[in-house]
Order: sequence, then structure tokens, then C-alpha cells
Amino acid sequence: MPVPRLSPFAALRHRNFRLFYTGQTISLTGTWMQQLAQGWLVLQLTDSALWVGLVAALGSLPILVFSLPAGVYADRANKRRVVTVCQALLLAAAALLAVLVATGRVAAWQVAVLAAVVGTVNAFEIPARQSFIVELVGKEDLTNAIALNSSAFNATRIVGPAVAGLLVAEVGIAACFGINAVSYVAVLIALQAMRLPPWQRPTAAGGGLDQVREGLRFVRRDPRVLALVLNTAVLSLFGFPYIVLLPVFARDVLRVGAQGLGVMSASIGIGALAAALGLAAFSPHVRRGMLVAWASPVFGLAVAGFAYARWFPLAIATLALTGFAMVLNNAATNTLLQTLVPDGLRGRVMALWALVFVGFAPLGSLLTGWLAGGVGAPAALAAGGALATVVSVWMWGR
Repeated sequence: MPVPRLSPFAALRHRNFRLFYTGQTISLTGTWMQQLAQGWLVLQLTDSALWVGLVAALGSLPILVFSLPAGVYADRANKRRVVTVCQALLLAAAALLAVLVATGRVAAWQVAVLAAVVGTVNAFEIPARQSFIVELVGKEDLTNAIALNSSAFNATRIVGPAVAGLLVAEVGIAACFGINAVSYVAVLIALQAMRLPPWQRPTAAGGGLDQVREGLRFVRRDPRVLALVLNTAVLSLFGFPYIVLLPVFARDVLRVGAQGLGVMSASIGIGALAAALGLAAFSPHVRRGMLVAWASPVFGLAVAGFAYARWFPLAIATLALTGFAMVLNNAATNTLLQTLVPDGLRGRVMALWALVFVGFAPLGSLLTGWLAGGVGAPAALAAGGALATVVSVWMWGR
């Protein structure tokens, strides 16, 4: 039996993607630094967990509102230009926050407003960027490109917060926001250095609302695409919110404190990074539909297993498995959607995917938090994991 040829960096043979990947990796490090620093800043300003949750929600809720019209715009517009403008706006928001903190003029309401601005910009940036990747590598190397992006995302999720923690302690919070602002320059340079064919404006029939309906009709009529979107919605609502309850488990259930919480968070990132690197290596030989079919229920089972793990090493192992299965599912789903959808609808479908993947997360977190208040965190998490598993098995077994 022939041994599969490993090609973990196949997408990097495309010059445009190499530029994009390098810029994204630098920028993501800054993004993770800002995420940690922003939560810490809000807690310092308000001493309120509610405010911390509110600011985090404001960063995601605009995606629920703007994703679908943003998808229409992504299909109509020059994607490189859209991503460039969005990255410039994100740079400006980070720089403004750095100045406010450095001058001592920052207030919680200002952080909340800027979080909402960033969320709104991301609603337009995500579908444009996701549908832009296939233009950089083609469909042949798309799985590898998405896996490499995922590896960068998860590697920086480990490095960024660690660096931010040191900076907050030694230099101050403003440094994290300033470094994040500078990191966006790498993406802007990469975007301008790309060599792309001249953009041609697509012919669009009907107004914006008609085009939103066209995208929704396509999803509804294609059972494969519909199943992928629904599966993502179920996992986002009932599975992914387990991350919100990690502090509760660290303090009240496993009793490992803040240091243990750091280890728990890192274990998810390590599992996710391992999955991304493995998928990048074996991407030409992976059956993506089969990958989604088994990764989704495995993720749900891992969440349920973590809910009742009382031995810390077992809890760490189950968390690493959640990260591993989550990345396999997300990367395979992303690739399948982009290959199944026609070019003229890709932005709209990826916007719908972003809506359920990112926009549903705050709703799932609220639901999980409410349930945890009534029946306890372990039972709430176990119920969510079990429900995600059952629905995934039912959906893919049809």
C-alpha cells in the first residue's frame, strides 16, 4: 500500500498566499494580545464580570446583524480592497485604544463602543477574507491553505496571550493595543504586494435584498451546504460555549486556580494546533465530508467528557481533544463550503457561515450561563455536549 505523500505547505507555493499567510500570522499575534488585554482592562475599570461579558458580546453581536448584507457586498466588490479597508479600520481602532489607555483617559463605555466598531468591521471583513483565499491558491490547495491558516490562528492563540500577560505586568496594557495596531501593517503591506489579475465587476441581478434571498435559497436547496451550515449552528449554540465556563471549572470544580486555567486554555490551543498541522500535511488525501461527519460528534463527546472529569490530567486530555476535533470540523466545513458554492455566491454563503459560527456564539454563551446558574456548570456543559453529539449523529446519519 503506497504511503501518502505529505505536503504540509503546498499552499505556500503560491506567492500571493505566502504574503497573506505571513501578514496574517503577525497580525493574529497582535489580535490575541489585544483580546487578553481588553478583558483585563475592562475588569480593572469596572471590577464587573458583567461588563467583561458585555464588551466581549459587543465584539460578536454585529456579525448577527451585518453578516448577510456584508456577504452580498463581498460578492459584488473587489475582495482585496474590502479586506484592505477593513484592516486599516481595525488598525485605527487599536491605535485609538492604545492612545486612550496611555493618556489615562480611557473609560469602560469607550472600550465597549470600540468593541462594537471592531465587531461591525469584522462582519464585513470575514466573508471577504474567507472567499478571497480561494482566489490566492485555487480549489486544489484550498484545504491546505485553510489548514495552514488554522495552524497560524492556534499557534498565535498560545503565543499572543502569553506575551500580552508579560507586557501587562512589566510595561502596561497600552503596549498590547499599540503592538496590535502595528501588527496590522504587516497585512496591509502583504495585500498591496500581491500580484492579482485585474478585477472585473460582476454583473448583479436585483437589489441587495434579492441577492441575500438568492444566497439563502441556494443554501436551502443544496442539502450538503444546508447540512454544513446547520451543523455549525448546532455546535456554535450548544458546544463551543464550553470555553466560557472554563474559569468556573478552574476555580470551583477542579480547584486549580488561575494557573490551572492557563494550562486548560493552552491545552485547547495545543490540540487545535496539532489538528491544523495534521490536516495541512494530509490535506490531499482527506475525505472532508467524512471528516466533518466524525469530528462533530467527537467534539460533543469530548465536551461532555470534560464536564464530568474530576482528575486534572483527564480534564486536560479532554480539552485537548475538543480543540483537535473543533479545528478538524471547522477547517473541513470551511473548505467544503467554498468548493461546493459557485464563485458568484461564495461571499454570501461564507457570510451565512460566519453568522452562525461567530454570531451564534454569544447566544450560546448566554444560554449555557443561564443553564449553569440553574443546574450547575457540569450538568449544563454535559447537556450541551450531548445535544451537539446527538444532533450531529442524526444529521450525518441521514
